[in-house]
Amino acid sequence: MIKRTIENRIRADFGKGKIVLILGARQVGKTTLLNQIAENAGKVVMLNCDNADDRASLSNPSTTSLAALAGNAELVMIDEAQRVPGIGLALKMLADTAGKRTQVIATGSSALELANGVFESAAGRFFEYRLHPLCFGELSAAPSSPREEGRLLETRLLWGGYPEVASSPDDARRILQSIVDGALYKDILSFGGIRKSDLLMRLVQCLALQIGSEVSYGELASTVGINKATVEAYIDLLEKTFVVFRLPSLARNARNEITKGRKVYFWDNGIRNAVIENFSPLSLRQDIGALWENYLVAERRKAIAYRQSHARSYFWRTTTQSEIDYVEETDGKFAAFEFKWNPHRMPRVPTPFAAAYPGSEWTVVSRENYQAFLSL
Repeated sequence: MIKRTIENRIRADFGKGKIVLILGARQVGKTTLLNQIAENAGKVVMLNCDNADDRASLSNPSTTSLAALAGNAELVMIDEAQRVPGIGLALKMLADTAGKRTQVIATGSSALELANGVFESAAGRFFEYRLHPLCFGELSAAPSSPREEGRLLETRLLWGGYPEVASSPDDARRILQSIVDGALYKDILSFGGIRKSDLLMRLVQCLALQIGSEVSYGELASTVGINKATVEAYIDLLEKTFVVFRLPSLARNARNEITKGRKVYFWDNGIRNAVIENFSPLSLRQDIGALWENYLVAERRKAIAYRQSHARSYFWRTTTQSEIDYVEETDGKFAAFEFKWNPHRMPRVPTPFAAAYPGSEWTVVSRENYQAFLSL
């Protein structure tokens, strides 16, 4: 069993009178994490809101019914809570009823449905966590060593880090296709009320083919056959259901910096490759640079989130085509990173960036030093 990085942080938040909210895509291990947390607890009440009876127990609740539900439990765990209409009010009432003696934990696979309801009804009553597919730090810590994880680099670039994929590599393609066909499209269509699923699928495929490149909502709209507003709404929906994330451009000083650019990355390389149905080995691929960049940016973002760092992430580009793959800002200091699959290509920091952001750190990340980059 691979220990999740956020488990200890979650445990440290027990007994503070706050709801612990764990958000993440389906099949990233939320239920397994709940079971691990419950192992060392006393009495536990576990509800799975995919089950109609469990949903009913949280629908239109009263203080009396919730007090009876919690009883003298040490933990009340509510899995897939976004399935319950008005779950935010139910969680607030449950937390108020239980106080500090009973810890309430809820999970959900959609920030769109669950978080919005909680924000409206239980503002200030929760600690929020995001759970992603297995990250480099988790995979390199147990049971394999960093050296073994380095040997599996091509596997991670092609198949990603979903727990079931990591534990059943022989069935990886079938597992990933099942996740894409089920959790990715069906949940998004359900949550967003989208009827034209073919347009959503085409947009996701376009995004998958453009990782590492600046995206234009206008060009995507023309390619897919929808308007710019719909493209932006769909990407927002994909972000809130933990399929992709956006990386904005950095623009502070130079007159010719791009100010409104954005890139879109997938949280998991395996999902990206399943979307375009390409799991060819690296030696046969034309997109190795894009795969490498998506992997490094996504893994770095996971590490930042899990360590509760205050670093802000960007890419940098000018109108004269000077560019840097990834830039982080921490307390006003900048660190710039260029990603190169070929360790023998070591570019220098672009002169316009050095002039605009003097004193910034500069690192080229290759296969020889990427583990240090992902370990923060």
